This record gives sequence, structure tokens and C-alpha cells, in this order.
Amino acid sequence: MEKIKKIFTKINSWKFLKKIDKYLTIIFIIGIFAVVNFIATQIFFRADLTAGGDFSISRVSKKTVEHLDDIVNIKAYFTKNLPVKYLTTEQEVEDILNEYANYSNGKIKVKVIDPTTLADSQNAMAAIGIPTLQFNVVQNDSFQVVQGYLGISIEYGGQRQTIPVVGDTQNLEYQITSAIKKLTGKEMPTIGLVTSNGTISASEPTSASENTIAEAKAKLSELYKLKNIDLAKDKITDDISTLLLVGPKEKFTEDELKKIDAFVMKGKSLIILADGVNVAKGSNAVKNDLGWDKLLSGYGLKLNNDLVSDTSNGRASFSSNNGAYTMNYMINYPLWPKILPNNLDDKNVITANLQNLILPWASSIEITLKDGENISVLAKSTNSAWLQTDNFNINPRAVIPSVKAGQYDLAVYVSGKLTSPYGQGSTDEARIILVGDSDFATDNFAGSGSDNMLFFQNIADGLTLDSDLINIRAKSATERPIKPLENSTKNIIRYGNIFGVTVIVLFVGLLRYFLRRRNKKQAIGSM
Repeated sequence: MEKIKKIFTKINSWKFLKKIDKYLTIIFIIGIFAVVNFIATQIFFRADLTAGGDFSISRVSKKTVEHLDDIVNIKAYFTKNLPVKYLTTEQEVEDILNEYANYSNGKIKVKVIDPTTLADSQNAMAAIGIPTLQFNVVQNDSFQVVQGYLGISIEYGGQRQTIPVVGDTQNLEYQITSAIKKLTGKEMPTIGLVTSNGTISASEPTSASENTIAEAKAKLSELYKLKNIDLAKDKITDDISTLLLVGPKEKFTEDELKKIDAFVMKGKSLIILADGVNVAKGSNAVKNDLGWDKLLSGYGLKLNNDLVSDTSNGRASFSSNNGAYTMNYMINYPLWPKILPNNLDDKNVITANLQNLILPWASSIEITLKDGENISVLAKSTNSAWLQTDNFNINPRAVIPSVKAGQYDLAVYVSGKLTSPYGQGSTDEARIILVGDSDFATDNFAGSGSDNMLFFQNIADGLTLDSDLINIRAKSATERPIKPLENSTKNIIRYGNIFGVTVIVLFVGLLRYFLRRRNKKQAIGSM
């Protein structure tokens, strides 16, 4: 009897110890969570799993704000009680601004202000440069128009940069970082914009039919000083970092070409967006003779007087008149090559993160390699492209694929050592970009569901400023198309979808059947 009592006492003590152990485990787990939570509040960390890092600022922005010399005040003016679609925008803006503040070592101060709380808010906002917006809202079962503000002011050293309207956050990081760079930088670089030789106008269009580069100019003016250059009259001064020629249509004189060459030989940058063929209204196209073959060949380049058509192309809008009425229609247009990532240089920051370009009426570029030159192809057609070299026909219903398909270079970057073709010395720091098309940078084609404007800005930044802002801007790529697949890969995916699930279910069923049969045999054998 005494032994039985001892056994029960032992069992009870084990139960008690197990109970204590369970409670201690719970206490330890709670303690661990408390410590981890405390540490987490002391360390700022975020993980952004989106492909483009859409919800976090880039390394470039972090680097920009980590070493500020003085306080930068960022004030976001958002009216409360705006329509529902703007509520998420306001929260996203606050998140982005707070991230800037967290990486600035206390140098960025963020404040979110409701303008309606300010005295004489309309005049106060107008003085900052933030316009009054009107919104349609539903109140008391009826539509009403209310006024509000969605803007940001960035202040540093007594100067201010304003983002007047924040419609969405797609380009917000680029706008904020470029504004901070502009405010904190000592001097803005200067780009010389050639206005002679029939280049495309950079002024605001005076009619709906006029196509200009006004939008591209506005983008450049955000970061650079712009100086108009008439090559026949003006000197290309030393303060100019980059010379930009867009769509010249009139022949250059030898003196004008020597001016350009002397500029390049100083180690300065040259951007040429030019057409080998001039395409005018009424389906007319003629060769564009600019008389600059000697200059370009000295840099290892030749712009051909041809038109490239491609099986990968953009869609264009045309109209036809049958006498009774005019019909508008959209059609895939081979003379607008669409360049996808597999035909963009992924090793050059200018094109590495772009998703597609549309180059209307582009001409091919030939490369003549020379010792000391570093030449890379930024963009090229598919290997199914073809050329028109004469008797150009740009009618959308008459562009017929050629049996002689090939791949053609459309944008080329030259850097490194160059010798002047006019005997004006040499340079080890040449940087030249030639694009066989100028239309892509015009107002009519800057959008077009492509990354055309990003490409233009990347070219300017890559040769003038630095490559930092390019990495931010890449996040706003307009579309991310599915990469083309080989026919064999397509067939594997197709038949995998059709028969794959059936094969898997059949395999699992057979496996389970044989396992149960084996287990049954083992059970009978053990009896």
C-alpha cells in the first residue's frame, strides 16, 4: 500500500512539473515577443516586394538625403474630406515623405497641412504656387463642386521648389529627389539646344497640327539650364555641358560642323536625334541630306537614308475617305518599330530598365569600329525587320514585309577616345548618342503607351548629369509586356495546361493505390 502511495505522489509531482513547465514556456514566449517588438520599434525597416520598388524610395534618394548640409522642410498641403479616390493618394504621399525623413538623419522635416486651417488659404496657396482644384463630390444625394489642394512645397536655404498637383505617386519620388538636388546643388548644368538647321521647335505649339518638343523641353528645364544655339551665329560657350540636336532638316555648313566637332573635342557630350528620311503629311517621304557624313564617320557612325519596318510595331491612327464619309481606324504600323527589352541594352543604365520604345519612321545606323572607341547599341530592331531604301511608301496598307529580313541598329552610344575628323585634336572623354529618329521625343509621341519620354530624359541625364535619377525614373515605366516566347515553350505551356492537372491527379491516385496495397500486404503478413 505504501508503495502505491509513493507511485501516485510521483505521478502528481510530474503533472505539477509539467504544468509549471507549460506556464514557463508561455511566459518565455511572451517575453521573446516583447523584446522583439521593442527592438523593432528602435530599428526602421521596410520590405517592398514589388518588381519596380513602387512603395519605397530608391538607393539614390536615400543617398541624396543622407548627406544634407542643412534642414529641408517638406510641407504637404492636402485638403481634408476630398473624394474617396484621393484618400489612398494622401496616405501614399505621407508614407513616401516619412521614408525620406527616416533616411535623412533628422535633416528632413515633414509636415502635412490642411490648407483650410490657414488664414486666407487661397492667397497663401497661390503664393506658394499650388493652384486651387475643383472636385465633384456627392453630398446630400446630389453632386456638388468643392475646392481643395493637393500639392507639396520643398524649402531649403530660403529657396523653394513646388510640386503643384500630386495626381498620383507614380513619379513623385523622381519629382521630390530632383527638387532636393536642384535646391541643394551649387549650380545647374547647361544644355545647348540647337535651334538652327531646321530642328524641331521647342516652343509651345501654335496650332493643333504643329508637332513640337515643348513637353521634352519642360522636362529638361526641371534640372537644367537651357540655352538656344544658332550654329550659324552663336558660339558654343564653355558653360554648356551637352549639345542637343533634335530633327534637323537643313544641310549643315562645314563651319557649323567644325563648331560641333570642336565642342566634342573638349570632352563635352553630344546628343543627336535625327531622321534619315523626312516624312511629311500626305504620305510623302524624301531622303534627308544633312551633309554631315564626314563628321559622323569620324565618330565611327553613319545615319542611313532609309526607313526601318518591323514585325514588332506600334499601333497608329489613320483616316480614310471613301467620298461619302471619313473613317478613322487603328492599325499595327510596321514603320513604327516597337523596341522591347530583349532588344534594348540591359548593361547601359540609359536603357536597362525601359520596357518599350516606339520609334516612328526610324532610320538604321551603321557602325564603323575604330581603335580606342567604345561603341554600344542602345536599341535595335528585331531580326525580322526590313528596309525601304528608295521610292518610300509609308501608306499603312502598303507596307509589305520584305523577304530579306534582318536586324538593324537604331540608337548607338559612343564613348572614350575620339580624334577630330577636321584636325581639331582629340579627346579621351567623348560621349555621343545618335538615335535614328527624332519623332519619338515630340509631343505627339512622348506618351503613346511607351517609355519614349523616359528614354529622352535618360539620354540627357546619362550624358549631362549622372545616372542616379535614371534609376528612379525607371519605376514609372508605362507598361511591362510579357517577354516573347519561343514556339516550343508556348506548346509546352499550352499542353501542360490541358493535360498537366489530369496527369498529376492520375499519378497521385496511382501512388496512393499502391501505398495502400503495400500497407495492406504488410498488415496481413504481420498477423
